[in-house]
Amino acid sequence: METVGFIGLGNMGGGMSSNIQKAGYQLVVYDVREESTKRLLEGGARLGNSPADVANRCDITFTSLPGPKEVEAVALGREGVLEGIKPGTIYVDLSSSRPTLIREMEPKFTEKGAYILDAPVSGGKTGAESGNLAVMVGGDKAIFDQIKPILDSFGDKVFYAGGIGNGSVCKLVHNMIGHSVRQAIAEGLTLGVKAGVDAESLWECMRRGSLGRMRILHEGLVRTMFKGSYEPASFALDLAYKDISLACELAEEYNVPMPMTVLARQITLQAVNRGWGSKDSSIPVVLQEEQAGVEVRAPQIDPAQSGKFITTNPNA
Repeated sequence: METVGFIGLGNMGGGMSSNIQKAGYQLVVYDVREESTKRLLEGGARLGNSPADVANRCDITFTSLPGPKEVEAVALGREGVLEGIKPGTIYVDLSSSRPTLIREMEPKFTEKGAYILDAPVSGGKTGAESGNLAVMVGGDKAIFDQIKPILDSFGDKVFYAGGIGNGSVCKLVHNMIGHSVRQAIAEGLTLGVKAGVDAESLWECMRRGSLGRMRILHEGLVRTMFKGSYEPASFALDLAYKDISLACELAEEYNVPMPMTVLARQITLQAVNRGWGSKDSSIPVVLQEEQAGVEVRAPQIDPAQSGKFITTNPNA
């Protein structure tokens, strides 16, 4: 069984490294706060003197760090991972970092005969402790396959995203969408409460409706955007514009600021003015594709199958 190095034992790294240890792997650990290594050392891990020392003693070295500045320092700096890594061994960065950085780092590790993957995670501290993390991996597929049993020890949803840096791209897109949706939810909840509905009732309505089941993600965009087809409409754009306009009117009545909702209404209006009112309400994504200069297509995905991910059980 491989010897595994783990550098960065904070909120995320502490839980992930503990699960690797529970899976039976010998650990060599390092953190600038030595007290954070205590639990792992008591469980049989060994203490590294520096990131370079950890990499030199291990077959696979993981880092879990706050951001790109720390990743660059720990990986490439004095007594960093690159300095100590041996030919044939593997470096995996689990941090939420800059895709360009990991892509610039790859040739430096290749020159030393080592391999590098980016594998950011999603699931928070609780997921890190319980082993319920999504792990988004970029890099050489053969190396991914080789280390997947270790990734499985701390992640229950491990998937390969493609070449180096792709894991980081997926993580940034995932978080960007999540934070944006949170703002829209905040606007809706404040509007609903100010208009007289209690928060629990609003929450129950959202989680039981198509929003809570994320139907647009699991089935809607698969059926439309991924295939470049917006007819026949599941829900017409004209009706969507009517609904969002009514919500904006209600917000004006109760003096609730709705910046994201107002922007969404303007974008929807642009699509209506293209003559797309009878098409599917998801068609405003075409405006974004045009401005970005890219088409998002995955026609191989079957919406009938992807939609099975949706649950109608409110207790699930």
